Amino acid sequence: MNKTRKYIVRILFSMLPLLVGTGVLHAQVSKLLIPMDDAQADHLKAYGIAYWVLNKGYEVDWLLNYRGGSFMVEYADFIAAECRIRGVSFEGVSGAGAAVIYSEVQNELANMDIVRMETAPKVAVYVPPNFQPWDDAVTMAMEYAEIPYDKIWDKEVMEGKLKNYDWLHLHHEDFTGQYGKFYATHRFEPWYLQQVALLETTAEELGYKKVSQLKLDVAKTIKEYIAGGGFLFAMCSATDTYDVALAAQNTDICSDIFDGDPADPAMQSKLDFTQTLAFENFKVEEDPFQYEYSSIDVQPNIYSTAANDRFTLFDFSAKHDPVPTMLTQCHVGVVDGFLGQTTAFHKEFIKKNIIVLAEREGTDEVKYITGNFGRGTFTFYAGHDPEDYQHAIHDPPTDLALHKNSPGYRLILNNILFPSAKKKKQKT
Repeated sequence: MNKTRKYIVRILFSMLPLLVGTGVLHAQVSKLLIPMDDAQADHLKAYGIAYWVLNKGYEVDWLLNYRGGSFMVEYADFIAAECRIRGVSFEGVSGAGAAVIYSEVQNELANMDIVRMETAPKVAVYVPPNFQPWDDAVTMAMEYAEIPYDKIWDKEVMEGKLKNYDWLHLHHEDFTGQYGKFYATHRFEPWYLQQVALLETTAEELGYKKVSQLKLDVAKTIKEYIAGGGFLFAMCSATDTYDVALAAQNTDICSDIFDGDPADPAMQSKLDFTQTLAFENFKVEEDPFQYEYSSIDVQPNIYSTAANDRFTLFDFSAKHDPVPTMLTQCHVGVVDGFLGQTTAFHKEFIKKNIIVLAEREGTDEVKYITGNFGRGTFTFYAGHDPEDYQHAIHDPPTDLALHKNSPGYRLILNNILFPSAKKKKQKT
């Protein structure tokens, strides 16, 4: 009889998470934990749930380094129901259980911390009007995670509308005015001709003679936005071309095939690295037929294959370095690499005050960096699509439903929640 009783108790105990998850015993549940370790069925949509809860006016605790960077909220049946609808794993936690978790996270000997988020950040994506969501990994991530965003471009930036947003993502833009440097390979294709026409028409409508002049003023305006407390996130060519444009503001690096007049032969000596955010001492690629902007980018080589390309996330002190810790939350420490027009950054060209978040071990290749400017923060993540190793023009879009637990995409989504978390951190 004693053995039977123990067996029944064991069975009931094992069913407790299921009973809580279905609403039974919810009277005993105090908190709803969204685990972000291997127990999570859909890591990407979990971020969407956190954003959704914030948008409803409820607080979310981000438990840094606890089970992969989990989220904890007050238990409510409607939140549990939304998790089930979206396929996001969650666990009901009693008041005593929550106390144990908070105690573990706040233990001085544990490399964990709690960041309370109170409001959902207002998100904007800098994209051209003819943009499609599958053109860009960040917008694909937000579409899949069901995180709302606004689309803005040059006109909105120059009209001062950045002040309406907490977080800005730069679509894989070319801020140098060289039309993506696709001239050598794609200049006769309809999409390229349409892109050039759109850029030139936009520049003319806004009172600029050259696209490069407009893009420089856009870059400067974004820089002011960061200085005022904004959060900038960029991937692929929007990372290095942004700094190249800022460095080249006192010279002309565009060939006549782009802007109608020759480039400045002394351009290299006129670069001003005091104006850049992340990079310095680089050289601009002068050849207009070369599919490259500067020496910042790490060019793919014969060893660049999906089978051997990995980058390692750095470990940071959650209690002393919460910002880089937030940005590197993941359920793995080593992430599959991926190429882009800008694939990685040579370490020698990164400014000393920049924090390296991830690198390819044994090389000088840096994949992921962050830094501060004024009261704001910028983060650059090299590469085009974390789940499409060598994405090419006309390739089909990535289906994130097939990559629900993508570590590479998790890093993107860390950045979207980051403004809310950092604002709260600054208050405490």
